[in-house]
Amino acid sequence: MTTETFEFQVEARQLLQLMIHSVYSNKDVFLRELVSNASDALDKLRLEKLRDDSLDADVSDLHIRIDVDKEARTLTVRDNGIGMSYDEVGQLIGTIANSGTATFLQELKEAKDAAGAEGLIGQFGVGFYSGFMAADEVTLVSRRAGESQGTRWTSRGEATYTLEKVDDAPQGTSVTLHLKPADPENQLHDYTSPWQIKEIVKRYSDFITWPIRMVPEAGDGDSAPEPETLNSMKALWARSRDEVSDDEYHELYKHISHDWREPLETIRLQAEGTFEYQALLFVPAHAPHDLFTRDFKRGIQLYVKRVFIMDDCEALLPPYLRFVKGVVDAADLSLNVSREILQQDRHIRMMQRRLTKKVLATVKEFMTKDADRYATFWREFGTVLKEGLVTDSENRDAILAVSSFATTHADDEPTTLARYVERMKDGQDDIYYLTGESRQSIENSPHMEAFRDKGIEVLLLTDAVDEVWVDAVGEYEGKRLRSVAKGEIDLDAQGDEKADEEREKQAEDYAGLLGWMRERLGEDIKEVRLSARLTVSPACVVSDAHDLTPALENMYRAMGQEVPRAQRILELNPGHPLVKGLNQAYNEREDRSGLVESAELLHTLAVLAEGGQPKDPARFVKLVADRLERTL
Repeated sequence: MTTETFEFQVEARQLLQLMIHSVYSNKDVFLRELVSNASDALDKLRLEKLRDDSLDADVSDLHIRIDVDKEARTLTVRDNGIGMSYDEVGQLIGTIANSGTATFLQELKEAKDAAGAEGLIGQFGVGFYSGFMAADEVTLVSRRAGESQGTRWTSRGEATYTLEKVDDAPQGTSVTLHLKPADPENQLHDYTSPWQIKEIVKRYSDFITWPIRMVPEAGDGDSAPEPETLNSMKALWARSRDEVSDDEYHELYKHISHDWREPLETIRLQAEGTFEYQALLFVPAHAPHDLFTRDFKRGIQLYVKRVFIMDDCEALLPPYLRFVKGVVDAADLSLNVSREILQQDRHIRMMQRRLTKKVLATVKEFMTKDADRYATFWREFGTVLKEGLVTDSENRDAILAVSSFATTHADDEPTTLARYVERMKDGQDDIYYLTGESRQSIENSPHMEAFRDKGIEVLLLTDAVDEVWVDAVGEYEGKRLRSVAKGEIDLDAQGDEKADEEREKQAEDYAGLLGWMRERLGEDIKEVRLSARLTVSPACVVSDAHDLTPALENMYRAMGQEVPRAQRILELNPGHPLVKGLNQAYNEREDRSGLVESAELLHTLAVLAEGGQPKDPARFVKLVADRLERTL
């Protein structure tokens, strides 16, 4: 058969060199990775056969086999699973982590310790290449189930790899490592040693549901020894809690999540009665790098009576809990279940409700009993959890109860809505918040001035989802959630005759200027009015009480939804010298054409102060330059 030679990408070559030159102190992980890949291939074949009875594939004895040849110094991990076609080998094996190589390299450089670096292997889907830590050359032979021709892939981990079609390949995949000499000083063990292999399999892969077999060394007798099974294959979720160690749970988590760091929490659930199922869920300690990408694989592994059915069952948890990993083993579902059927199945909906409540209850327990773990959870997953405030009205109260937000009350300690309400001032009826890109930009916003002066607490919301959930929730314990940048704000005590008289006088004094500015600024604004929220800045722009904010408008447009641009309201600070001077000039001059530029500049400065962009940047720069020139 014709052998074709291909070059690795530049990034792929860099990655291979990092692998080969001992990036990872624990070289044993390569065997864990190869066994994990083999297990996935067996799961996929079982599922494919369930879906398609006509598939020409032998599923009578699905297993993983490890063979060693001490003389040739080779180690082979083979499975009789789904296998790969020629094109799939080129795509999946020939291209290293095609969607994440650059990110992987960056994370690798930033990893502070060996444990952190080791955890990156599975996370970025480059586990196959960890074999080059122990081998000078790797050969992969694979034949996809149902096809007649196989593929051989070979590389020495340098600049190139070869691909050729082969006729005699068995169903499944075998990976042969031509091992480097043992080097104990660099943690490179003798991987032709049976006891070394047994120890690694027991440590990392004991829970895998397929038998991992190896032929023991022959003794003095003539008969060849029978293969022995190295793993127990016990379903951890089916065993009682006192029979399973935390390490075993953690290894299961690492296997199904490809995150080789320990989880933040392990959640067990067993439902009995008319519909029985067992669940073992894990809350990760770190958010995956692609959590907010469209291609993020979410969902729980679904088993029926210990038979693997589906790898990423999205129907078992809502999208805002997509970071949770785990296994659900149901007793009564059909083995031939599909994703479409799952969406309508009442048992699945019942499980989703209970699993969701269990996860939220676990987060609540973090909050009340373990502040450090809660802080870790909220830092990593708070943004995605808040999506549920918009999409899951049934559990909205439970999500609000475990949510916390940055606040002006403390620089580094977030608050819950319950604690905010406890601290509300006498006569305060609303929960105030402001959204923005960062805490600093929000705190420096002119909208905050009166609240800061009067010591009224404001929630500082910086996540994109915050723009949406505050409107969806609306209120908390009868207290309205109110943006300090929308509608009219009056923080003065109601019924204060002196304050009322002063406001009436200001309204009378500024009536002419406000009407004139409204006409001159035209379509850029809806209204010009005096402000009760400004104490330092001359002006600010605010949205009407029921209008979309500019950030929300931009968000919808980014999603391809065209929304009309809302006109804003310009508020002037009657106590600011600039506004006073503008009003005086308006009242004293008959020719007010020279004031038009001042009104335009005042409006643009207000837009800039809230982080917006001038409508015509070039004109704004020219106006400012002209004004500066006149002052010289």
